Amino acid sequence: MRFSPAGRIAESSGSLLVAAVLLLGTAAGAAGCVRLPGPSLGPVSSPGAGPDGSASRTASPTTSTSATLARRWAPALGAPWQIQLSGTVDTSAAVPTYDVDGFDTPAATVSRLRAAGRHAICYLNAGSWEDWRPDAGRYPASVLGRSNGWPGERWVDIRRLDVLGPVLDARLRMCRSKGFEAVDPDNVDGYTNRSGFPLTAADQLAFNRWVAGRAHSYGLSVGLKNDLDQVPDLVDAFDFAVNEQCFEYDECEALAPFTRAGKAVLQIEYAGDLSRICPAARKASLSTLLKRTSLTAWRRAC
Repeated sequence: MRFSPAGRIAESSGSLLVAAVLLLGTAAGAAGCVRLPGPSLGPVSSPGAGPDGSASRTASPTTSTSATLARRWAPALGAPWQIQLSGTVDTSAAVPTYDVDGFDTPAATVSRLRAAGRHAICYLNAGSWEDWRPDAGRYPASVLGRSNGWPGERWVDIRRLDVLGPVLDARLRMCRSKGFEAVDPDNVDGYTNRSGFPLTAADQLAFNRWVAGRAHSYGLSVGLKNDLDQVPDLVDAFDFAVNEQCFEYDECEALAPFTRAGKAVLQIEYAGDLSRICPAARKASLSTLLKRTSLTAWRRAC
């Protein structure tokens, strides 16, 4: 399973509190670990909802490398959406935003969504290795850690941007070339798990900010996946959030910095009664779905 509550494995519902805010120039950590500089992240304007439920953000001059990056699409606060990571993508859901697998979804499907006035988010695994991906051989054994709880997946050493940076750059280029407008990088909370590496909160902040900056450099908006403890430090760097199970774990309040900033929270529950969940989700401006863990086209929405 690719989009999953893997970050919940070996993680209590009251995860670690971030001890300090990282300065991006902090020393590289353990010996042999190399950090690569990413583009600087400037402020992003408050979104204005478009007629299709989308929101446009204007990038700061410090984040734009060309005129094409002047504006980035991002999902609108509270707008409906769909996520499907298993099987052939069913494009019939009448929602403005689809989150689909970056590798498995062909450009033709993205084009069909765009032609119908919809938007596509490119799901990628940023903090874990998957043995079935076509670029799996680009990950040396030295950066592969423990299993994240799903078959064929292992945490990676996020401090090693000398190795991971080129791989993730190639993935982001793939997303852009297929016509995606945003990216959903998964497993960006390895520091709270038994990853096999001595990762710190500072390491995670550096990696997540690097991912956000690189996505922006390709004209893609980017969502913060889970990593709730670091939301206050990362909300300015990310354009929206993607969350699993905040109602189940009583953690939804941690996402409030995004909604207060007018940024969407695309939220998933795998269990529970929507008649109870949806009133709270609407009150909190969360775009909540009930999904099966297989993440097929099946959905129930608030």
